[in-house]
Amino acid sequence: MGTAIEKSKVVEKTTSRLWNAMHRYNPDAQPTVAVSGEGSWFTDEEGNKYLDGVSGLWCLNLGYGRQEIADAAAEQMKKLSYFPLTMNHQPAVELAGKISELLGASYQTFFSNSGSEANETAFKIVRQYHNQTGNPGKYKFISRYRAYHGSTLGALSATAQANRRVKYDPGVPGFLHVYPPYSYRSIFGEDPEESDLKAAQMLEEMIIWEGEETVAAFIMEPFISGGGVIIPSNKYIQRVSEICKKYNVLLIMDEVVSGYGRTGKMFGFMHAEGVQPDIVTMAKGLTSGYLPLGATAVKSEIYDVFNQEGKDNHFRHVSTYGGHPAACAVALKNIEIIENEKIVDRVHELGETKLGKLDQLIDHKNVGEVRRVGFLLGLEMVTDKQSKTPLDDSKMGEIVGKCKQKGLIIGKNGDTVPGQNNVIIIAPPLSSTEEDLDFIIETVNSVIRSL
Repeated sequence: MGTAIEKSKVVEKTTSRLWNAMHRYNPDAQPTVAVSGEGSWFTDEEGNKYLDGVSGLWCLNLGYGRQEIADAAAEQMKKLSYFPLTMNHQPAVELAGKISELLGASYQTFFSNSGSEANETAFKIVRQYHNQTGNPGKYKFISRYRAYHGSTLGALSATAQANRRVKYDPGVPGFLHVYPPYSYRSIFGEDPEESDLKAAQMLEEMIIWEGEETVAAFIMEPFISGGGVIIPSNKYIQRVSEICKKYNVLLIMDEVVSGYGRTGKMFGFMHAEGVQPDIVTMAKGLTSGYLPLGATAVKSEIYDVFNQEGKDNHFRHVSTYGGHPAACAVALKNIEIIENEKIVDRVHELGETKLGKLDQLIDHKNVGEVRRVGFLLGLEMVTDKQSKTPLDDSKMGEIVGKCKQKGLIIGKNGDTVPGQNNVIIIAPPLSSTEEDLDFIIETVNSVIRSL
C-alpha cells in the first residue's frame, strides 16, 4: 500500500510541479517516470523496460549503471567536495591534459556545465582574441541552417532552427547563417560531394560579402545531429577548414554530440584528414551523462594571447560549478573506460555490421534517405520518393509511439525546421550489446514496414 502511494506522489509531482522539456500541452499524456537503468535499458515505475535508443539526450555513451563511474564521483566528493577553478584542483588539471592529448594537438581547456555554456564561452574567447590581436572589427559568427548549438541566448542565436527560436527572437547581434551541406534536398544538383562543396563555397561568399575584417568565427557540428542527422562529405569539412584559415576566421567545432566515440572516431572532425579546429566544444559524452560538464578546448597559441600584461587582457569569465571536482573525476573515469574497452573501434565496426542493416529500409516507399555514421543514424521520412514531401507529424508520432509500445525509445528532429520535422533519429549507447542492436534493427524495421 505504501509503495503505491509513493508512486502516486511521484507521478503527481512530475505532472503538476515539474516543467518537462520540449513538451506540447497534452492533458491526456501519460508521464514516463524512470526509476532505474542498466546498460542500454531503463525501467519505469510500472515495471516496463525500454531500450534507450537515443542515449537519453545523446549523452549516455556508456549507458546506465556503471558502478565504477559512480564510485569515482563518490570518492572525489569525499576527498574534495568542491573547489573553484579560479584556482586549481587535480581532476581538472588532469582532465585538461587528457583532452589535449585526445585532440592530437596542444589545447588549453576552460570548463563549464553544458554544451550551451561551452559554446557561449567560445564566442567570448573568439571576440576577445580578435580584439587583442589587432582585429577589433571581427565580431560576427557564422553557423549553418538546421544546426543546433544550444539554448542560452548566444548559443540559440547560432542555432539556425526557426521552430526553436519562435517567441525568443530577436537573437544576439552578429550571428549569421549559411546553407548547410544537405545533399538530399540540395539546390545545387545530384552529386552529394559536389553539392557539399558548393555549400562550402557559400560560406566563403558570405565571408567576402560581409567583409572578412568583420567575421570572427565559423561554428559547426561535424555532423548536424538534432537538425536531422545531416552527414557531409569529408571534403566539405576540409574545405571549410581551408576557407577559415584563408580569411583568419576561427573554426569552432561543436563536438557536443559527436565527441567521445559517437561517430566511430574519438571526435567527429577526425573523419576529415588534416583538419585541426581552433576551438573544440564538448559536453554530453564527456561524462556519459553521469554528471554535468562542458568544456571549451582552445589551441594554445590562441590561449597565449590572453597571457599578456594589462588590466583586461585576461579572460574575464567564470563558472561556479564548471569543472566541478566530481564531474572531472567522472570524465576521467569515462574516458578510461572508453579507451580500455576500445569503444571507438567497436562503434566503427558495429555501426557498419549492425546498424548498417537499416540501410535496407531505403526500399520502403516512405524512406527517402538513410544517413548514418557510427552510432548516429537518421531516416528521412517522406510521403513519396519523387516529391520528397516530408511525412506529416502525425505519422512521425505514430512511428515513435509504436516503437515505444514495443520497448524502444527513438527520437525525431522535433521543433527544428518548419514543415520538415521528418527525420527519425537513432543514437543508442555506444556500449550497447549486439543483442541490443539487433532489437533496435528488428523493432524499427517492423514498425516502418507496417506503415
